[in-house]
Amino acid sequence: MLKLRLSRGGTKKRPVYKVVVADSRFARDGRFIEKVGFFNPLLPKDKKERIGLEAERIKYWLGQGAQPTTRVARILGENKLMEMPANGNNPNKAIPKKDRKKAVDEAPKAEAPKAEAPKTEAPKTEAPKTEAPKAEAPKAEAPKAEAPKTEAPKAEAPKTEAAPKKEAK
Repeated sequence: MLKLRLSRGGTKKRPVYKVVVADSRFARDGRFIEKVGFFNPLLPKDKKERIGLEAERIKYWLGQGAQPTTRVARILGENKLMEMPANGNNPNKAIPKKDRKKAVDEAPKAEAPKAEAPKTEAPKTEAPKTEAPKAEAPKAEAPKAEAPKTEAPKAEAPKTEAAPKKEAK
């Protein structure tokens, strides 16, 4: 698969990137098909010398099926060569690395009550809309169907783990 991606150049702690068309199997800084631009992240965003692109060649390669990486897609979107990609959702970005583990440990505890709360609220909203006897019957069947599904893999998992250990010995 063809990719439009950045190839790193420059010296230690002073990167300069080439925008290249390369086969995705090749190394990042290795063989490429064509150089179609450059990117210097050390320059201010308002300078013209920060990004240089060959628009016609990029449009040609996009037409041939080349897929840009996320960073190149943003660069192309800023230069109006393609649609700007949607922003990703990284809620951990604002949390310092030291505190991320604490937040991850607290998150499962916080999610468990939230998961239980909608279950209790859902029957309350369903009950007034439908008759009580009809609404109760499906509720009783749903937990029964879910419980064996969760228990069955737990019971099977130790059996499957034990079998390969015996064969290995």
